[in-house]
Amino acid sequence: MRPHRRVRHKNYELRGDEPALHVCVERTVRFGEVDAVRIMWHGHYASWLEDGREALGRRYGISYTDFLEHDVIVPVKLLQLDFRRPLYYGQTYAIHTMLLWNEAATLDFTYCIKDAEGTITTTASSTQLMLGLDGNLLLEQPEFYRLFCASWRKGTPV
Repeated sequence: MRPHRRVRHKNYELRGDEPALHVCVERTVRFGEVDAVRIMWHGHYASWLEDGREALGRRYGISYTDFLEHDVIVPVKLLQLDFRRPLYYGQTYAIHTMLLWNEAATLDFTYCIKDAEGTITTTASSTQLMLGLDGNLLLEQPEFYRLFCASWRKGTPV
């Protein structure tokens, strides 16, 4: 199945001329996140990516709470992961999360997880839709997010 959009994880191909917004979250693999051979269990990666999305939302004023205050929910529609190297119990790593410019009523993220030495262990992407509280798809960005995008375009997205 072909993805609906193309993202190059190494170069972070962008839409439009606006630079991606970025945040980095550092963590350590905990005991409860590994399998019997002390390798990070694949099922926890979605939660890690959520940590990156939440940190980016808080940093730029577009958290899940901000969307809810404007009667918008943003469920994940698409999640893609590419596991390159395992992470082990006790290993430190950084989740680099980028929000890509998009004029549609979606949030498009790319992620790059790197170990303490800077080696890429995982790349990923996700798309979240913008829905009204009634569950209907928004065809345009809500006003508060349009204003956020206008400040992003001017280079002051906070």
